[in-house]
Amino acid sequence: MKNFQIIRALSSGSAVSSIAKESSAMFIAGGTNLVDLMKKGVTEPDKLIDINGLDLKKIEFLTGKVSIGALAKNSQVAEDKTIKENYPLLALALAAGASQQIRHMATVGGNMLQRTRCAYFYNTDMPCNKRKPKSGCGAIGGANRMHAIFGTSDSCIAVHPSDMCVALAALDAKVLVEGPKGKRELKFTDFHRLPGNTPEKDNNLDAKEIITSVEIPDNNFTKHVHYLKVRDRSSYAFALISVAVGLDIKNNVINEARLAMGGVAHKPWRLTETEQYLKGKSVSAETFRHAADLAMKGAKSYGENDFKLTLGPNAIIEALTIAASK
Repeated sequence: MKNFQIIRALSSGSAVSSIAKESSAMFIAGGTNLVDLMKKGVTEPDKLIDINGLDLKKIEFLTGKVSIGALAKNSQVAEDKTIKENYPLLALALAAGASQQIRHMATVGGNMLQRTRCAYFYNTDMPCNKRKPKSGCGAIGGANRMHAIFGTSDSCIAVHPSDMCVALAALDAKVLVEGPKGKRELKFTDFHRLPGNTPEKDNNLDAKEIITSVEIPDNNFTKHVHYLKVRDRSSYAFALISVAVGLDIKNNVINEARLAMGGVAHKPWRLTETEQYLKGKSVSAETFRHAADLAMKGAKSYGENDFKLTLGPNAIIEALTIAASK
C-alpha cells in the first residue's frame, strides 16, 4: 500500500475545503471498501480526510420524510424501529448486505460510493476501463458470471454491488450533497451512472463534493414489501440478482408499485415501465408473469451470465408474489 497522510475534518465545510486543496485526496469514514482498494493498489490517494467527526450520523423523522445522515451506520439504519415500521424495504435491503460486522462499520454514504466487485477491476494486471480508461474490458469475452445485462456498453459490463441502493432507488430517495459551489440535491435514480464510454465515473457527484444525507419521502409501502437477494451462499455474498418490491394493495388491486433490481446494471435498475403496468392491475400470477416479461425487455447477456435472462423474471415473480402475500 502506498504511504499516505490522514487528517481529520470537524465540519462539512472544512472537509470540502480540505479536499479542494488536494487533487488526490479522498474522504474516509468506515473504510470497508476504500481500504480494500488501497491494499490492492487500485486506488492510491496521497491524503485521506477522516470525516467521522462530522455531525452526519442522525436519523431524523421530519414532516413527510425521513432524513438519514451520510455517516449513519448501515446497522443503525437497518435496526431502527421507525425505519422498520415506515420504510421496511430499506431495512430489509440493508439486512441482506455484507455481514453484521461490516454493517456496524459501513456508512450510508460509503455504501452509495462503493465500487464494483468486478475481478478485472480489482486485478491491476488485467485490462479494465473503469480502473484504467481505454485499457479494455476483460469481462467482455472473459469471466462475466456476475456481470450486467442492462445498460451496458462496449467499455464496461460491471455491476453496482449495493443492496441498500436498490431499495433507495425504488423508494424515490434523493441525495443531498455539499461542495465548493454550495449545496445541491439529486434524485437517487440520477446519482449513479451507466458506463457509456466513461465507466470510470460511477456517479454524478462532483470530485470535491461530499454526501451529507439521504431523504426518503413518506409512502404507503409499509406492508406489502420484499427484498429478494439471489446469491451463491446465504451470507456475505454479492447478489447475482436482487429485486426490491413495494406494493400498495387494496381489495386485491395494486394502487401503486415500486420495483428495482440489483446485480444487473452499473447502477440500481429502476423498473418504471413495469411499475406503470402494475398500477390498477389485480393481484394474480398472470399479472406478475407479464410484469416480469416487461421488466426484462432489453436485457443482454455475455456468455457466463446468460442464466440471468431466466433467473431475472423468476426472481421478479417470486418477489412480487411474496410481497403481495404479506
